[in-house]
Amino acid sequence: MNILEVSLEDVPAICALVNSAYRGETSRKGWTTEADLLDGIRIDESMLADHINDSDSTILKCLDDEGIIVGCVYLKIDQEQMYLGMLTVAPALQARGIGKLLIKASEERARVNGCKSIKMTVITSRHELIDWYKRNGYEETGERQPFPNSERFGKPKRPLEFLVMQKVLV
Repeated sequence: MNILEVSLEDVPAICALVNSAYRGETSRKGWTTEADLLDGIRIDESMLADHINDSDSTILKCLDDEGIIVGCVYLKIDQEQMYLGMLTVAPALQARGIGKLLIKASEERARVNGCKSIKMTVITSRHELIDWYKRNGYEETGERQPFPNSERFGKPKRPLEFLVMQKVLV
């Protein structure tokens, strides 16, 4: 496995990967699906291009031995804290260590950039995912945030909110 930064050329593949892992029937092959929570897409190519063009943001991709993108993660620096989002692994390849590899690369990127912590948001009803992050050193902050009221992020099937989690880097 190889971890590299995403370029604009990767946008269609990253968009397809993220949407397949979070929404629709293909997402049900993995354990990170949001298909029962949201309709619509998780991200579009325009949003990805905006992330790539933002000088404070990076998207890392994980390539398998054949050069196929099998995972990704979005990172954004905000002073001494890094935001981690859109951690994605191809549904058929989940639970094989790719997510942990991307988390490790994200934490290293944060340290190199002088960040003292990593923050993320997780939908509160995604208990298995919250537990996974806890096993990887992330803690609940007690803070909650509303889910965006925009179909650009998907159409909620029920009221949703985010739990804010954080890991202090040592």
